Amino acid sequence: MCWVIVCLAAFGVVGTGSASAQVNFEEAPINYNQASPANAISRFQKKLDAGEAKLTFDRKEGRGYLPAVLDALKIPVSSQVLVFSKTSLQVKRIDPLSPRALYYNDDLYLGFVQGGSVLEVSASDPELGTVFYTLSQFEASRPQFVRKTFECTQCHAGSMTQGVPGHIMRSVYPGPDGMPVFREGTYRSDHSSPFEERWGGWYVSGTHGKMRHMGNLIFRQGDSARNLNRDRGANADDLERWFNTDPYLTPYSDIVSLMVLEHQAKMHNLITRAQFEGRITDRDSLVMNRMLEREAAFQSDSTKRRYESSAKRLVDYMLFTDELQLEDQIQGISGFQAEFSKAGPRDSQGRSLRDFDLKRRLFKYPCSYLIYSESFESLPEPVLEVVYRQLWEVLTGKNQSKEYAHLSVEDRRAILEILIETRRGLPKYWKL
Repeated sequence: MCWVIVCLAAFGVVGTGSASAQVNFEEAPINYNQASPANAISRFQKKLDAGEAKLTFDRKEGRGYLPAVLDALKIPVSSQVLVFSKTSLQVKRIDPLSPRALYYNDDLYLGFVQGGSVLEVSASDPELGTVFYTLSQFEASRPQFVRKTFECTQCHAGSMTQGVPGHIMRSVYPGPDGMPVFREGTYRSDHSSPFEERWGGWYVSGTHGKMRHMGNLIFRQGDSARNLNRDRGANADDLERWFNTDPYLTPYSDIVSLMVLEHQAKMHNLITRAQFEGRITDRDSLVMNRMLEREAAFQSDSTKRRYESSAKRLVDYMLFTDELQLEDQIQGISGFQAEFSKAGPRDSQGRSLRDFDLKRRLFKYPCSYLIYSESFESLPEPVLEVVYRQLWEVLTGKNQSKEYAHLSVEDRRAILEILIETRRGLPKYWKL
């Protein structure tokens, strides 16, 4: 099952060079298809099986288990974004009049299709990266989240997901039926993407001033990528002009939620990539040390370089290198901004990595909030050590490389202070 995007136009990322090379995750030490998941969904399923949790079936508007799952797993309704391009497994039920709804929190993603037979769910697993599930939309005495492997990884484990099981967020030129017009090309989205290339095939509610995107538009006969009139879909505070929003939990497809999703989807993929590479490097190092009769903990120069490479790719993205510089104010209207900001830890000055800027850039303090996630904490120790060292060198100003020039002295100091107060498990040398 192709979860969300390309096979679905929902989540998407792409790597370049070695970053996008395929990781052999079906063999040891990863064993992706055989290993037992340990994530928010697998833990919740155990509660369902034990009768410690229940899901109420909602017959209104065919919502089925959607409201109950969102509530049980603490996925905010305000995160709702809507995609109408035919890029999903349940493609026959998706079109501009019946978009698919996506919801997410820091660890989970959920897709809902009007009249669909299943909810599509994915979880960020600390050991396995993205793990895919479906939940039947037919009422049952004991609902079951069913894990999917090959059905999803055939689309969601390639160059567009950093070579690991992950998400793909894409922008397309959608025809009147929602089918992408592939001859015009497609775009992959993250926080560095040009604004004018974002959200083709998506609905977008909220304001963005003079900037223009591809959302809310149908690509009709006579249109081309060169003459697309982006003004028609700009600064939309009401999606009712395009489709009936009543069947959905909210009438919004929030622009700020879309921007956070773009960042988060790729960040999760990069965490998974670093997880897998770190474990494979550790395996290879142990083999070589055994062969050469060295201490098991010995790190060769080659091993160190592999850890450094995995860590730097992650650190660069965490610190929003190459982030698009906004040219106007972004403003959502669904309440997502306030709800998202409240969710994370704050330091003694009231600052959080979840505070928005939305005038020049996405976040006020450009360091990914997923540094607090279970998946980040579970990175292999050698990789995590290098990540912390590289972060420390940038935030203290020791590393003045040009890729970090977007971080002012004040930015670095603020991020450093926030992390020292709010991030547990930092190395002892992390002091002011």
